[in-house]
Amino acid sequence: MDLTKIRNIGIMAHIDAGKTTVTERILYFTGRTYKIGEVHEGTAVMDYLQEEQERGITITSAATTCPWKGYSINLIDTPGHVDFTIEVERSLRVLDGAVAVFDGSEGVQAQSETVWRQAEKYNVPRICFINKMDKLGADFEMAVDSIRERLHVTPVTLHLPIGSQDSFVGFVDLLDMKAYIFDEDKVGTKYTEVEIPADMRDDAELYRTEMIEVAADFDETLMEKYLAEVDLSREEIIVGLRKGTLNCEIFPVLCGSALRSIGSRKVLDAVTELLPSPLDRPEIIAYKPGDSKKTPVKVKCDPGGPLVGLAFKIASDAHGDLTYVRLYSGSLKPGERVLNVTRDKKENITKLFHMHANSRQALEKTCAGDIIAVVGLKDTYTGDTICLTKSPLLLDSIEIPVAVISQSIEPRTAGERLKLAQALEILKREDPSFHAQYNEDTGQTLISGMGELHLEIIQHKLTRDMKVDVLIGKPRVAYKETVTKKAVGEAKFEHQTGGRGQYGHVILSVEPYETDDHENTIIIEDNTTGGVIPKEFMPAVFEGIKDSTLNGNLAGYPCSNIKISVTGGSFHQVDSSDIAFQQAASMAFRDAMGKATAVLMEPIMTLEVSTPESFYGSVQGDLTRKRAEITETEQRGQSRVIHAKVPLAEMFGYASELRGATQGRAGYSMQPDSYARVPEQISAKLVEDAY
Repeated sequence: MDLTKIRNIGIMAHIDAGKTTVTERILYFTGRTYKIGEVHEGTAVMDYLQEEQERGITITSAATTCPWKGYSINLIDTPGHVDFTIEVERSLRVLDGAVAVFDGSEGVQAQSETVWRQAEKYNVPRICFINKMDKLGADFEMAVDSIRERLHVTPVTLHLPIGSQDSFVGFVDLLDMKAYIFDEDKVGTKYTEVEIPADMRDDAELYRTEMIEVAADFDETLMEKYLAEVDLSREEIIVGLRKGTLNCEIFPVLCGSALRSIGSRKVLDAVTELLPSPLDRPEIIAYKPGDSKKTPVKVKCDPGGPLVGLAFKIASDAHGDLTYVRLYSGSLKPGERVLNVTRDKKENITKLFHMHANSRQALEKTCAGDIIAVVGLKDTYTGDTICLTKSPLLLDSIEIPVAVISQSIEPRTAGERLKLAQALEILKREDPSFHAQYNEDTGQTLISGMGELHLEIIQHKLTRDMKVDVLIGKPRVAYKETVTKKAVGEAKFEHQTGGRGQYGHVILSVEPYETDDHENTIIIEDNTTGGVIPKEFMPAVFEGIKDSTLNGNLAGYPCSNIKISVTGGSFHQVDSSDIAFQQAASMAFRDAMGKATAVLMEPIMTLEVSTPESFYGSVQGDLTRKRAEITETEQRGQSRVIHAKVPLAEMFGYASELRGATQGRAGYSMQPDSYARVPEQISAKLVEDAY
């Protein structure tokens, strides 16, 4: 396998920007499908779930492998809806490059910013495709400006649209200095190469000069030729642009209309010419398992090196779970035995596949740089590292977003209880952003996720796909509890039964703790001295504290942003035990929380509402009543766009409210931003309702 000819890429964007439509055209033009699938008709190959076909949205990331001009492209189509952001997160973690798709009439939207930040976190080079140039309100310059201004990056224009909206017929390719006019009857599959229209020649020359200047900045040879006013060939310009793109310093911009297949082949060309192969990516950092100092070990993309792979997605299947793995080093064959370093478990690889949505192509061998699906791994989860037993290395796991919404769920009959528990375990294994926890006090199971749609999809999977008959409660906000001041708690657990007794004594303090990135955090430290609590009991103390943080002290919500320091205690030579210290720690934590003025925190969402001017006042007024803080408003085409921060608790059912108030003409998108203190009056009501 020639690694220079492999491209591992993802398609990412805001919901409805056209990611899956772009992907379907790629499949068609690379020969992977003989007929173009359409999202609006429910025939898209990559949206193979029934739920996806009915709703016309992508819910789970789908992978495929397709050829293009001697290259092999491993492609992942990711969801655009914020509720399924884990799919984007885990895909970008293992990809080498990405195509960011933007709606030509909207430019950068809320979820565009989120997926862009996710790509930045993993330093993934990107090219941009301004889609829907034939849509009402499409404005290429506005879209490019929004990339520059809202994403704070340097876009480099490679295409200029010929016409826009109804008159959009093709584009000028500034690398070739040729115009491509597409035949309306053949829906983008037939085009004519012509000279650049006379009224566009000056603009084309200007943009080409800017493009060459940028390319020359990244290559000394090009700069010398450019300063000497020597004409640069297409191949030479590509060299400079590629260097800048791989460094994530520039982001080439193409345009088209995926629905009409305009520009799809040029996207494929740009993927092969400008995005990295596995060999172009920096060495990945791993660590020796058990190394508390986390000394970095660089892993090179080398098929002959030791095996290092990352499991990034699990898909449950009647014939055995499919585990999607990115191989960073070494090679793999069916029948091999590997080590799950994360869980210290040995696993068997029974089969290897390249995936095409939900169909499989068996492989006899694969090596570093490839993305494959594996059958046979039973104890491997998202974010786990697999290696050979003799050379274990551990990769950083995948970051899981915090759930912001929950609801109760219970089986309709006692006979369904075990079936529900098994189904929830499968769903948790597939989707790490989904949580399920049984509450012994209420006898209910609480499921938590990223939003109303996320939990609705989970419910449908349970009832329709897994045939579990359940009762679902109303969605509720995933509040958190934290403290506002430092306090000390102390507790003794003593129990005598005639024989050996139980004794544990713990003193600890709690105090507010917040990280720079505002992550929800619990820090537990052992600050005891003099052996007042023997070291062998300290894991039980930590366990008792951790268990107590799950249910809080104010209204039963999990704790967050608290630092807990175990400072003292005592033990009995005979009667002390793990369970006694676990109980004492739990009691001491509750004692400290009672003195530390606990408060409730609620999830705050970043909201973007696009509304016609005539409804702007009523939409803004409604948001104010929902405790929203409006941060910015802007004109975008014919619409006013409102940017705000709003408590999630106020946003249930907002989609239908907004449609009703604007005759169905406004739309919105929302994503988690941070947690903030609940106003006192609302907090008092929540505490009262909890009891």
